[in-house]
Amino acid sequence: MSAAPKHRQPIINAAVTLFRRQGYAGTGLNDIVDASGAPKGSLYHYFPDGKVSIAVAAVEEAGHRVADTLAELAGDAPTAGDLLIRHANQLAGWMKKSGYRDGCPITTVLLELAPRERVVSKAGRNAYAARLKILTDKLVADGFARARAERLAVLCISALQGSLVQARVERSAAPILTAADELARLLDTELSGG
Repeated sequence: MSAAPKHRQPIINAAVTLFRRQGYAGTGLNDIVDASGAPKGSLYHYFPDGKVSIAVAAVEEAGHRVADTLAELAGDAPTAGDLLIRHANQLAGWMKKSGYRDGCPITTVLLELAPRERVVSKAGRNAYAARLKILTDKLVADGFARARAERLAVLCISALQGSLVQARVERSAAPILTAADELARLLDTELSGG
């Protein structure tokens, strides 16, 4: 039986944090090694294809984290609108705590590498698909037809992603909270036939 991959997860965790704050191009391999506490050889051992393979792992990890958070919130939220507002409150809190330095590691990496790096693009599509499914399922449970729910989920996720960028630029949680509030109102209005 081989030993558990001791340094792989710390490398991925460091990459998620650094890519979120500095972007892909702004993060060097030495930065990842320093932040992870892993020996440099571990980086090449676990990620022999280099920095792009670390980006894939970071996007996958961040995607799982977001999906897990949304799934947990969806279980407690009575409606999709409430889910969006709860998620926005979390995002706003995290952004404020970071001094508006943090963004979404998925978005920062994809903006720099997609569509040029197909493996990164694929990881990003999978990450977004997971959160879209959670939101779509919640919208269907609210009473929307599946096709309409899928389109609304794309709108909601896209608006929240954009609000993160705007929050970072403005150094304010207002764009995130406003986007979620307006999306929730839109969903409620459409569902009630208004």
